[in-house]
Amino acid sequence: MFNITKKEMMWAGKKLTLETGRMARQADGAVVVTYGETTVLCTAVAERSAKAGQDFFPLSVHYQEKYFAAGKIPGGFFKREGKPTERDTLTSRLIDRPIRPLFPKEFLNETQIIATVLSFDQIHESDIPALVGTSAALTVSGIPFMGPIAAARVGYINDEFVLNPTVEQMQNSKLDLVVAGTKEGVLMVESEAHELPEEKMLDAVMFGWRGFQPVIDFIINFAEKCAKDPWDLPAPAFDKKSLEKQLRDLVTADFKAAYGTRIKQERVTKLGAARDKAVEALVPKEGDSPITSALIEAMCKEVEADLVRNGILDTGSRIDGRDTKTIRPIVAEVSFLPRVHGSALFTRGETQAVVVTTLGTGDDEQIIDGLHGESKETFMLHYNFPPYSVGEVGRMSGAGRREIGHGKLAWRAIHPLLPTAEKFPYTIRIVSEITESNGSSSMATVCGSSLALMDAGVPLTRPVAGIAMGLIKEGSKFAVLSDILGDEDHLGDMDFKVAGSENGVTALQMDIKITSITEEIMSIALKQAKEGRL
Repeated sequence: MFNITKKEMMWAGKKLTLETGRMARQADGAVVVTYGETTVLCTAVAERSAKAGQDFFPLSVHYQEKYFAAGKIPGGFFKREGKPTERDTLTSRLIDRPIRPLFPKEFLNETQIIATVLSFDQIHESDIPALVGTSAALTVSGIPFMGPIAAARVGYINDEFVLNPTVEQMQNSKLDLVVAGTKEGVLMVESEAHELPEEKMLDAVMFGWRGFQPVIDFIINFAEKCAKDPWDLPAPAFDKKSLEKQLRDLVTADFKAAYGTRIKQERVTKLGAARDKAVEALVPKEGDSPITSALIEAMCKEVEADLVRNGILDTGSRIDGRDTKTIRPIVAEVSFLPRVHGSALFTRGETQAVVVTTLGTGDDEQIIDGLHGESKETFMLHYNFPPYSVGEVGRMSGAGRREIGHGKLAWRAIHPLLPTAEKFPYTIRIVSEITESNGSSSMATVCGSSLALMDAGVPLTRPVAGIAMGLIKEGSKFAVLSDILGDEDHLGDMDFKVAGSENGVTALQMDIKITSITEEIMSIALKQAKEGRL
């Protein structure tokens, strides 16, 4: 009845097991991964075809912790799991970020990843097994995926790096870093650190990357025993080269003129007019054609990317006229709101954050209930991104995944420099309202939070600042950009956010859109980020 494939290896002193064929057999790919006695079921399912007119890759990742995994019954009236917790959301993003760049551009079928924690031993965290299991499930599924990847956690304890430290060991670590990547290089980094120097952070990333290489080989060997036949990518239903030439002839001059405009809203208007012109000229008015407005707009993005990227690589000059290292003009104000405990208005170019600090008592502490047990949090940071900040009309609802993720990144940046409860026995809540956005709003939140905390009288150890770095890479040529614009983020290859004090890094987050980046590029980005931060 069951056709089970199971393999085991020792990794960082603990047993890692991959198994398929016993559970979730109707999924395209299903792998049960066990590390120690922490077990996660990871499934991958994709639609057999893309929806008509689809112009983006609809990937959704859902990580979910079941209370039974830790022998617990949920609280509340209904006694069952509810909406995703903050930890669920953050771990879902952690899985999504390194796998997304590895799907072929031609593959636009709706794809869903679900990682369910079935057992938690209170020793080994479940996020790393979930990442490894997701990679394995995709690798055996037949879904087009240029993996496998692997991931590892790195701690820094007693001046030594530790691979996949236990929950208890992490209590004494000066670093909590998760790194994911392929055989070729690093894809994603997420970390909180206690003012570690840039060189030490880079060493930690490479330590983790080297540490998970055996797991990539392990997944490959596992897949050789049980992988399904790979899917064929759909052939284009039209002559793309001919259409692309027509498009470039039609809009290149308009796009060049638009990207010569330094004010964002004027540039957006000109770009929209050029795209409308292309849609009007190239989309058939009648009949059921594969050439849709969504397709033309997606192809316009490719033309825009070529113009912006080549301009930066060839001339060193960016959209707004800066060179690769210059930071946009900064204006900072404090105490500008009359009835709050601490406030700051931080503006960097066309990115702006209103940041407010509120102090409370022990009654205001946040109670967190999860697999690790119940705990209380005395520091909260909430990031909000209303649609008006980018001149758009949009839904007003609760915090989305992006807002939760950006808020947690800023939280990690500030947290290591807060006073201890003995020195400052108050609950602290920071709210960052993004009122304008043209790149790097999470780092504006970090800068504004530092100011608002000091305005409220919170004795920070040292001020904290943050900067977002970008990358343009074509073959062996590359340029690392300081303080990136929104367009440079969308059209570039990397979003590398670094926050810290004058003494070292407190938070680092990296996402890339290419298949990997090298140690050399990360080293340059960290050095350039330090110059910009200081």
